[in-house]
Amino acid sequence: MGANTASCAHVRSQIRSGHQRVNGFSKEQRPPTLIQSDPPFTPQHAPGAATPVLVWFRDDLRLADNPALTAAVASKRPVITLFCLDEESPDLRPLGGATRWWLHESLAMLDRSLEQCGGRLVLRRGVAHQVIDDIVAETGCGAVYWNRRYCAGGRAMDAGIKASLNDRGIDAQSFNAALLFEPWEVASKAGTPLRVFTPFWRAACANGAPATPGAPPEAIAGYEGCIASDRLADWALRPTAPDWSTGLAEVWEPGEHGARTRLEEFVDSVLPGYAEARDRPGTRTTSMLSPHLRFGEISPRQIWHTAEAAMARAGRERDLAKFQSELGWREFAYHLLFHCDDLNQHNIQSHFDAFPWREDAHALKAWQAGRTGYPIVDAGMRELWATGWMHNRVRMVVASFLVKHLLIDWRVGEAWFWDTLVDADPANNPASWQWVAGSGADAAPYFRIFNPVLQGQKFDGDGTYVRKWVPEIAALPDRYIHCPWEAPAPILDTAGVTLGGTYPEPIVDHGFARRRALDAYGTLRKDAA
Repeated sequence: MGANTASCAHVRSQIRSGHQRVNGFSKEQRPPTLIQSDPPFTPQHAPGAATPVLVWFRDDLRLADNPALTAAVASKRPVITLFCLDEESPDLRPLGGATRWWLHESLAMLDRSLEQCGGRLVLRRGVAHQVIDDIVAETGCGAVYWNRRYCAGGRAMDAGIKASLNDRGIDAQSFNAALLFEPWEVASKAGTPLRVFTPFWRAACANGAPATPGAPPEAIAGYEGCIASDRLADWALRPTAPDWSTGLAEVWEPGEHGARTRLEEFVDSVLPGYAEARDRPGTRTTSMLSPHLRFGEISPRQIWHTAEAAMARAGRERDLAKFQSELGWREFAYHLLFHCDDLNQHNIQSHFDAFPWREDAHALKAWQAGRTGYPIVDAGMRELWATGWMHNRVRMVVASFLVKHLLIDWRVGEAWFWDTLVDADPANNPASWQWVAGSGADAAPYFRIFNPVLQGQKFDGDGTYVRKWVPEIAALPDRYIHCPWEAPAPILDTAGVTLGGTYPEPIVDHGFARRRALDAYGTLRKDAA
């Protein structure tokens, strides 16, 4: 992405300030790539019957199908459950504003669920390895279990913690709770990582059906000793000045119960017909499970098997296959995250490092605020701001507009989504932005430049979506709802629309933008030649 690698900080409270910061990992911080198996564990002493086991929650905030928690309960030891808010380790990407809000709500729900089973969630803030060492020292834990993460910094940190614990005779084990297939389980016939989705998904499916999800524990033998815990409210994860989360709270129910409810509604009412309707943003046509998956309030195994059982009864194989391929794209994104360092900062295709990105603060601000003059783009960006989410088809349109119409670095858009999406995922978010830009694996070709007018007309023909999020043009006839500038003056007057007043003129002409983008991408081909 050239020199412009800025990402947004404090975006919610400083949306108009332009203040930015840089996140990322240096090449010297690359972690080991192999975590296929835990090292052999040889305890220095046999733990006593009352020696507790620590379960370290991260992006797996659920009780059902949680292998680390299941293993801890099965050990018959007292169980301590911990969530550590680590905002100090340089190798971990700080959460954005929307995901901080979600995390607060999800932790509150997890604590309630644990209490109902006899457990208690301990909250600590600080560097993770120090927090774990402190709790081990305070309680005499004989084992520490967690579920794996796949970003470079997280893997390096986990490997160090595991080695340190094992060296002291403490059983440290990690499990797969986030993926249908581990990244090292899917490879080409030559054993190399796959860079194109279709052969990746074919190879993944050849591994057989994903494992059956595990049941939640009926009871947890909680640790009865005294152990200090932070107050969730003291972490200040919720926004206060201003509180922009009202719209999020109206749409979402974070937590394991909310995830299960969302899944049941989806398979009953939306999945039948999914293959045909999923690209239409005007009504509920997708699962909206992405934020629940991002925080591990539900597992992909639970989703896979629930959907499969429902569609087998209904005989909707095409809908099921299409939905499962969307789960497959998430798997592919994590495959890329595992094999590619710093996915949110570095182009997978290195020749894109020479791309001539533009810096245009005015255009960027218009895009962020949903004031580009292209209704489908503006609707998407306003939906994002209000709800923390955006329909997937519209995500592709707004991303293409930023990268190809405005020639603004994909990393700037990825950083904005990271701060404003409740499902801002360390794999899906950057992988999808790189796909749109053309810099990623299995990327959309450089010449695929979405026409926002045609996209709106094709997927929101009656204007339902645009009218909801861009109400100042709602009175325009369907013919002009996606291109207000083409409406005759009398129609604009009747609809109460003043271009450049109540609604902006397009900030860039589509034809001009397309030619400029093709010329810019053409420079990469010349350099490659």
